[in-house]
Amino acid sequence: MATLHFELVSPEKLVFSGEVEQVDVPGIEGDFGVLAGHAPYVSTLRPGILTVHVAGGEQKIVVLGGFAEVSAQGLTVLAELAESVEDIDRAMIARRIGEMEERAAKLEPGNELDKLITQLDHFKTVDRHLNGTAMH
Repeated sequence: MATLHFELVSPEKLVFSGEVEQVDVPGIEGDFGVLAGHAPYVSTLRPGILTVHVAGGEQKIVVLGGFAEVSAQGLTVLAELAESVEDIDRAMIARRIGEMEERAAKLEPGNELDKLITQLDHFKTVDRHLNGTAMH
């Protein structure tokens, strides 16, 4: 199978750099898969599980926002936070959910509340994936 170059960068570190078969990315408008030869594309990330497919296996990484760019050079993801599923601080996810729920309870109906509810739903989905048996 053809490969593409993939880099995943967070503010703290280079999380992944190498040749991969496919990457499944949680885009703001829905998940999308990237294979070698993919058309140029830019997307905002939503909180979710990014799956890296390499020969002989896959690696699941939690991303909490950022951007993805597909170009002739491959796929680059700049994530606000990126940690392997095994290393993610699940207590931090629970805290963020609690904070968002508290903020949502205080907001009046409107655009700001709608955006917060959407983000809260994304975090709850990540939490379900981390605590459930189906890992996306």
